Amino acid sequence: MIDDIDKKIISLVQGDLPLHPTPFALLAKKVGIPEKKLIERIKGLKKDGIIRRFGATLRHQEAGFSSNAMIAWMAPDERINEIGDLLAGFREVTHCYHRASRKDWPYNLYTMVHGSSRRQCREIAERMSRAAKVNHYLLLFSEKEFKKTSMAYFSEDDQDESI
Repeated sequence: MIDDIDKKIISLVQGDLPLHPTPFALLAKKVGIPEKKLIERIKGLKKDGIIRRFGATLRHQEAGFSSNAMIAWMAPDERINEIGDLLAGFREVTHCYHRASRKDWPYNLYTMVHGSSRRQCREIAERMSRAAKVNHYLLLFSEKEFKKTSMAYFSEDDQDESI
């Protein structure tokens, strides 16, 4: 069961963290608890499955990357974990996940890479291909970056209405 403090914490951490050397200290001050307690409660919410994921979203263009590509790989099923772990270890990779292939789509492993140009993304894919010994892949370049948003729970508007 979550309490009002948990709801306020969820409301604050679901968006962008403050660009500050100690963002959790700022959030803790807003909640009215010590920073250490805030971090403990976030860990507890994650452990209890209330928060499923806590991570960063890369806005690649704002970060200076003018090109990005989803690389679809045809990885042998018996090596999927080995290859996935290897590819996820490349510093240019921000996402790596496995999906079942389909009759009309033979790709089963996907990585998102970011670079300064399409050429650089192709070079990254070639390095990854050599390292993983997977020759069949397809680069799908992003044409437009859409606004990245998540669900908003326990927003201040919601809390104001309940008072």
